[in-house]
Amino acid sequence: MIDQLYRKTVLTVAGQKAVETIVRSRGWSVAQRFVAGESIQTALDAVRELEKDGILSNLDLLGEFIDSPEKCTAFADNVLRLLDAAHEQGFTPYVSVKLSSVGQGQTVNGEDLGLTNARRIVGRARQYGGFVCLDMEDHARVDQTLAQFRTLHGEFGGQHVGTVLQSYLYRSEADRAALDDLNPNLRIVKGAYLEPETVAMPVKADVDASYRKLVYAHMKAGAYVNVATHDESIIRDVQHFVLAHGIAKDAFEFQMLYGIRRDLQKNLAAQGYRVRAYIPYGRDWYAYFSRRIAERPANVMFVLRGMLRG
Repeated sequence: MIDQLYRKTVLTVAGQKAVETIVRSRGWSVAQRFVAGESIQTALDAVRELEKDGILSNLDLLGEFIDSPEKCTAFADNVLRLLDAAHEQGFTPYVSVKLSSVGQGQTVNGEDLGLTNARRIVGRARQYGGFVCLDMEDHARVDQTLAQFRTLHGEFGGQHVGTVLQSYLYRSEADRAALDDLNPNLRIVKGAYLEPETVAMPVKADVDASYRKLVYAHMKAGAYVNVATHDESIIRDVQHFVLAHGIAKDAFEFQMLYGIRRDLQKNLAAQGYRVRAYIPYGRDWYAYFSRRIAERPANVMFVLRGMLRG
């Protein structure tokens, strides 16, 4: 309950225009801990740097809830440019896309624009042997996102598209089971959006227990799992689980956020685990940055110290 109150307080404050203006004007130097610059090239430079430590990358052009078909299509065009640039520079592209940023919920020529643009993106990724993770957003978009994932999986194959489940949503256990027929690549996260208690667990211990259940169930189903967490107790439990059940190291990977616990990422990679860093970039960094701050009180102190040094 305290965790939920903390998150709600931080995200409510962050949602105030005056606060956003101050942070945008003075907070970029601090945000760079979590965001790999504003351009494709700075993002790819970050990929190259992480590869030196054996860490893979998941690139995310920041932007969500974009409000016009023209802007959504322009955003999708920018993701295509990212895929092209990654391929040209010798990387197999792996990207995350929020369907709201490419038009989910907007109908153009009789079809949801998010699905139309996602087809373009996944198709280009497949051309390069790459992968697209369809990010999960607030609870109101879960049904449509899962339906569109199922469509794209059928059209392009599970080796080129996956999606995300959030352990704090009560529905996620049933959602995971309903996807078993696809043997899907799933990224399991705890969840960072401000959700009502009617749909999301307010107590951290319950969220953590749900997280473990989702990861273990998906591993037992024989599907590829992206264990996206910095929680060392969960990481240790997953390590014990895979040993006990004979699950190979190439059947899953640990995923963490760019700029957070690089030491832990390097250590796991050195132990032979597959590790991937989620690398956001772009000018529209404020919403993502706010959710990172809302995750733990220590992040607030980091930001305040940085801005005071400003």
